[in-house]
Amino acid sequence: MSDLPNSATEPAAEKPMRLRDALRQARIEAADRTGVVVDLRDAEVARLEILNEALDPLFEQIPDRIDLFDRGISQGENPRLWIDVVAHVAMGRDKRIYRFLQDTRFGRIVIAESHEVAAIVDAVTDYVARRMVEREHALVATPIPEAPAVEKKRRSGFWTFALGFILGALALFGLALFATLRNM
Repeated sequence: MSDLPNSATEPAAEKPMRLRDALRQARIEAADRTGVVVDLRDAEVARLEILNEALDPLFEQIPDRIDLFDRGISQGENPRLWIDVVAHVAMGRDKRIYRFLQDTRFGRIVIAESHEVAAIVDAVTDYVARRMVEREHALVATPIPEAPAVEKKRRSGFWTFALGFILGALALFGLALFATLRNM
């Protein structure tokens, strides 16, 4: 009788993790079975949900003030797990391989491709880090020129205009004088 595990002696913290792992394994098995059967689309969505769940720890670490990422699964003809506006994960032709894609101005590129959830999570983590660094660089403020330097440019522009106006008037006066003397 001492060989049987006593549920009262097991820590309560392990039960949710074991149940969560069992649910995850059941989802994977169901997705595998459904991938073999007719309804491949549901298998795609199930696999994308598994990946989405695996990405939860990553997106919990992103500060709330950073709003670059809008993660969610689109339920279209080809289901996709969107990471942000230009990057998403879709299933490959065999419905078992994850393809992490990014739309660029030159077309769509494949960032990562794998059967393993962990490999795609690593690729998404790298992508998120790069996007956050790009955001930091874009938000770096350029120094504003001092006010006197701006006024100096305006003054030099005014004096250039005034000098051009005076030289133009003198040229017209000289041309009129020349025309008058020639007609005499």
